Amino acid sequence: MSARRPGGAAGRGSGNASGEEAGGGEGRARVEFSFDGRVLSAPPGSTVAAALCANGVQAWRRTRGRGEPRGLFCGIGACFDCLVEHNGRPAVRACVTLLHDGDRVATSSSTGRPSRA
Repeated sequence: MSARRPGGAAGRGSGNASGEEAGGGEGRARVEFSFDGRVLSAPPGSTVAAALCANGVQAWRRTRGRGEPRGLFCGIGACFDCLVEHNGRPAVRACVTLLHDGDRVATSSSTGRPSRA
């Protein structure tokens, strides 16, 4: 019989495909990336938006009309408030883009429309 895990049924838990438990992040490698030239880090598996928020960055785009700051809004890819420049590609939705080691993220100069590339 399988051992019971706290908060879960026997044999099931919050582990991922590699067998690691979700959350925490202590003792695990972190993903390093740059944002506007500043080196930051985040837990592996983070989206660009989650990594930016975890590092205290709340806005990474300005509206085209009044120049108001924008960042994470819907978090599911339905809107275009979270656009960033990602590895040189403009107008990428940060909330649905996974972050990888060495990625270059920059404040978007986009007009709020997605990239057609």
